[in-house]
Amino acid sequence: MGGTGGAAGSATPEVRPSLAERGRRVGRGAALLWRVLRANPLTLIGFVLVVVIVLTAIIMVTAPHLLTSYSVDQASTDYSQGPSWKHLFGTDGNGIDIFSMVLYGLPVDLAIAFAITGVALLAGGGLGLVAGFWDKPGTAGGAVSVVIMRITDIFLSFPSLILALAIAVSLGRGVWQLIVAVLLTWWPYYVRLVRGETLAVKHLPYIMAARAAGVKDGRIVLRHVVRNVLEPVVVYFTLDIGTVLVTLSTIGYVGLGLNYPTTPEWGSMISYYQNAGLITSYPWTVLGPGAAIFITVLAFSLLGDGLRDVLDPRSRRVLAGSASRSSTSPAEGEEAAEEMAQETEATELPSPVASAAPPAAEGRPVP
Repeated sequence: MGGTGGAAGSATPEVRPSLAERGRRVGRGAALLWRVLRANPLTLIGFVLVVVIVLTAIIMVTAPHLLTSYSVDQASTDYSQGPSWKHLFGTDGNGIDIFSMVLYGLPVDLAIAFAITGVALLAGGGLGLVAGFWDKPGTAGGAVSVVIMRITDIFLSFPSLILALAIAVSLGRGVWQLIVAVLLTWWPYYVRLVRGETLAVKHLPYIMAARAAGVKDGRIVLRHVVRNVLEPVVVYFTLDIGTVLVTLSTIGYVGLGLNYPTTPEWGSMISYYQNAGLITSYPWTVLGPGAAIFITVLAFSLLGDGLRDVLDPRSRRVLAGSASRSSTSPAEGEEAAEEMAQETEATELPSPVASAAPPAAEGRPVP
């Protein structure tokens, strides 16, 4: 009886951080993020551009009259006018304001790009977890892993753009047809990425300790594996949005995208005005959507490169240390050094038991 009481008394309950402690952690993380952004100007530029782009897309969906006085089906009385304060990107031969069409195309392109990358991440990432964690030969999981990887190899054997164009031709023009055409060629890349990261994580000591403690595989995957493969996946996802936008614009440019001007989309806009023979006479009709594609892809590329530095503990310490050395006052520098030390301790201490949070995986370059 005494032994039972001693065993019960020796069990240490899981200590959860208080609300105030969580608030302090969030504050330290936000301060560290700001120092990293300040130490890397290109990342800061990408972050600001992405915020502006997303906010503009939200405004164009909820209150477009705040940014433009024209609706999608409304034309002005100024025909084939060059750029001016009244029409920033000029107008076409039908009086359509190019700037307004570019703004209306922003939420369309962003929504399609986020839908494709999001579904590809969930589907491909889930299959990658299964193929990487349960890949033991001679088991049902091993057989499923082989099937997943062979199907993935079949899709990867075709150039993604060529395959997407072929599927788009067979499905026809439309929003959902475009999403399906690109999505069917996009998920295999996430399978490869997540499977590789899972294979690198599954044999680490804290995973073996969790298995020895009797923790179920599903809990290990959700609690330990997912959080350690999340860093490279987030970076790849951010960079992938720009890649999907380029692919969407290419499909629209060859005439397989959406129907412009009924549905504004940047690639279809360029194709429409090129087929009308307006590029040489009225070049501003294609410079507007072309500049929008360039700026949006650049913004997400800069943000993705910056996230790689932020999520990598080694790069984060270097950038935070650089920002602390450039602080304007000694007190601010000491505060930055203290927060950096706390961040280092939080990310580098090994997990002593299976129920504790595993250490953050070191950043790895995105394939």
